[in-house]
Amino acid sequence: QVQLTESGGGLVQGGGSLRLSCAASGRTFSTYAMGWFRQAPGKVREFVAAISRNGGATNYHNSVKGRFTISRDNAKSTVYLQMNSLKPEDTAVYYCAGDLNYYSTRYAYWGQGTQVTVSS
Repeated sequence: QVQLTESGGGLVQGGGSLRLSCAASGRTFSTYAMGWFRQAPGKVREFVAAISRNGGATNYHNSVKGRFTISRDNAKSTVYLQMNSLKPEDTAVYYCAGDLNYYSTRYAYWGQGTQVTVSS
């Protein structure tokens, strides 16, 4: 069982940056692939980025490539999402998630979400 807690959301102007953090409980963090997802009002939740257990592989949604960077620190049981050049369409609740399978399409563990609002 893994418990995930996101932080770092907030209000930022377009073109600005935010860094989201997701802290995991337990001592097995390094066995989980981690991902970030987001859900905008009235829209379905969508994949944003994923990172493998040791950080050696990453994957991004096309809409965030070149602007967002996912990383992890297994010693701190934390995964990060650095978001640069933010756009109003990035406004959403951002969730981190974990799964044993990097290629999973249905992550097993989820955080409660953190709101990101980008003003124009």
